[in-house]
Amino acid sequence: MTDTPIPTPKPASSEQSLSPVTRFLRATEIDTRLVGMIGALALIWIGFHFYGAIVNGYGAFLTPRNLWNLSVQTSSIGIMATGMVLVIITRNIDLSVGAVLGLTAMIMGLVQVQLLPQVLGLGSPVIWMITIVVGIVCGGIIGSFHGWLIAYRGIPAFIVTLGGLLVWRGCAFLAAGGRTISPVDPTFALLGGGPYGAVGSTGSWIVGILACIGVLWMLRSGRKQRQLHDFRLRPLWAEAFLGILGCGMIIGAVLLVNAYPWPKGIVNAYAKANNLTVPPEGLFISHGFAIPVLILIVVGILMTILMTRTRFGRYVFAIGGNPEAAALAGINTRWMTMKIFTLMGMLAGLSGAVASARLNSATNALGVFDELYVIAAAVIGGTSLGGGLGTIYGAILGALVMQSLQTGMVLIGFDTAIQQIVVGSVLVMAVYLDNLYRRTSK
Repeated sequence: MTDTPIPTPKPASSEQSLSPVTRFLRATEIDTRLVGMIGALALIWIGFHFYGAIVNGYGAFLTPRNLWNLSVQTSSIGIMATGMVLVIITRNIDLSVGAVLGLTAMIMGLVQVQLLPQVLGLGSPVIWMITIVVGIVCGGIIGSFHGWLIAYRGIPAFIVTLGGLLVWRGCAFLAAGGRTISPVDPTFALLGGGPYGAVGSTGSWIVGILACIGVLWMLRSGRKQRQLHDFRLRPLWAEAFLGILGCGMIIGAVLLVNAYPWPKGIVNAYAKANNLTVPPEGLFISHGFAIPVLILIVVGILMTILMTRTRFGRYVFAIGGNPEAAALAGINTRWMTMKIFTLMGMLAGLSGAVASARLNSATNALGVFDELYVIAAAVIGGTSLGGGLGTIYGAILGALVMQSLQTGMVLIGFDTAIQQIVVGSVLVMAVYLDNLYRRTSK
């Protein structure tokens, strides 16, 4: 008598056992942390808007004017946050970025107000270009010096950059004797936004259409690369959803910035200067995307490519994951550290250009406490203080979250002390959530 094996039931597919939401996120490959940040940002916006409506009788947060200004205010911090991601991924920190911003802004102010007009003549069209190059180069030199001390002299990044915070802030004061340098070159001032520092309605639609084409091209190119290397393909419906979502968000942003008109006084002055007739109901001229926002977008795209499509980016993550193993694998970790801090300094210089252009002056108050907001933006955006984990888009979203908190608290009348308490609490909570995420994802 032979034993007949009893057929065992086939286990249920692991995919079918998942919840619909999990299957959706897996099919579309949307980062759950990104969803969480967007959800938190939406709650902040809605909360401040309705709180203002209840207390003041009207909600001022979710308006084209406030959201446009919010995007401009985020630009300076967001630019530096993209560099801070690399610094923190490699298990370092940079406490000097605010002071570097202040010093480079002061140097650029002196160059374009006192130096270049004497050499090139007042109103020369190249003053603003030379000024920006000088600011970025000065920031890069300072960052290189920090990186050299950290990588080749073995001084901890915390100490080097803490000392840099004090040294460069003092240098900025001495450079101009404590004076405010203004006004900056008119073309340079456009980098800070404002009615003239924006691309207008037509320019915004051109930017939006190009961005939509870029989204569709990325989806198509990514699918071809997956097919070429026999990687798992996303379902067609997931590809279509991502395309519609991306293009929808871009078009929504274009409609939003085009809904914010120039102030009446500026419109009347513009019409008078250009011999235009203003109708009785007024002339509607859209701001469109502000130039500093476009600068932030370009920096974000370039930094994302650097981190995800180059050997440099792979080395950054390798050093953050395990510095000893990276060195044994042949990566020159010291040279990489120096390059990362150089890049951080250059981004601080670019941010100094945006910040001083927005104020139309270089002051000693520029960049004060910015280092805290930059670090908070990177951490809130998912960059792990333990190293080896972080995204550029997450840091930009983190900067938007930080600026939203500040702007919202100002609109509803919170004192500066309350604002500092909230920002500090959010930073601590972000680090706690990061530690919790790392433990649960293991």
